[in-house]
Amino acid sequence: MPQEVRCVWPARALLGEGPLWSPEQGAVFFVDIHGSRILRHGLDDGSQADWALEDAACWLVECADGDGFIAGLRSRRVVRLRLEPGRAVIAGELARIDPDRPGNRLNDAKADAQGRLWIGSMDDGEETPSGAFHRLDPDGSITRMDEGYTVANGPALSPDGRTLYHTDSAARTIHAFDLDGAGRLSGKRAHIRFAEADGYPDGMTCDAEGGLWVAHWDGGRVSRFRPDGTLDRAIALPVSRVTSCVFAGPALDRLFVTTAAHGIGRDGRPDEPLAGALFECDPGGVRGLPPGRFGHPPG
Repeated sequence: MPQEVRCVWPARALLGEGPLWSPEQGAVFFVDIHGSRILRHGLDDGSQADWALEDAACWLVECADGDGFIAGLRSRRVVRLRLEPGRAVIAGELARIDPDRPGNRLNDAKADAQGRLWIGSMDDGEETPSGAFHRLDPDGSITRMDEGYTVANGPALSPDGRTLYHTDSAARTIHAFDLDGAGRLSGKRAHIRFAEADGYPDGMTCDAEGGLWVAHWDGGRVSRFRPDGTLDRAIALPVSRVTSCVFAGPALDRLFVTTAAHGIGRDGRPDEPLAGALFECDPGGVRGLPPGRFGHPPG
């Protein structure tokens, strides 16, 4: 394993996704969509915990009021969620995404600095472009912003909040949009296209310099792209299915990467004992951006 990469938790997540840094809890949370689990890794003490769910969470975002999380469930429900010792409690439903598309599920979301949620949906069978991109405002209103995604993935926001990145993994394309203060998108364009040898672009995050860090599903690495879309660097991991990444720690100078064990060993790959693990990678002195939260903070 490269010196710049270390396994911090061999969690064997079937589909580890959606890593989230919680400054208050000093922990990285992530989900195992196919394993119907939420997992927590404490940075200071290395503590580990997980919670089972009947309806799998596809992502988590913290609430601006400090009262738990917002979770997007596989059933396309957006709910308020509290993680208590030994159990996850759904404390209310905020919205239903794609109620007219029963074959879809949710996949990846981020909150922006205005407390809005940007949510992707996708065909659960990964075959048809029935997925879409949605904006959920703090008042509970939903707007479908874009269409035609087979596997919607990885919203990410530039440091100035004026560019939003969103991916259709099946098309191996990361799109960029112009984002205004009212939450309107315009100027959709292909920002980065992956070649077949790169695998598929999956989850991603921006750093404080505007670099875009992208996980390579079936590509075995995480890469940093400059704001103009050119490749800056790549970090190889000892697994093929790299799913997402997040900056964490008080200085936002630690990069954590989720991976997947789904399909490993049955579709022509050599065995990967660390598939589904949570890794920490050295971002080379680059720092991340504070995590967004949903809603308006009290006061």
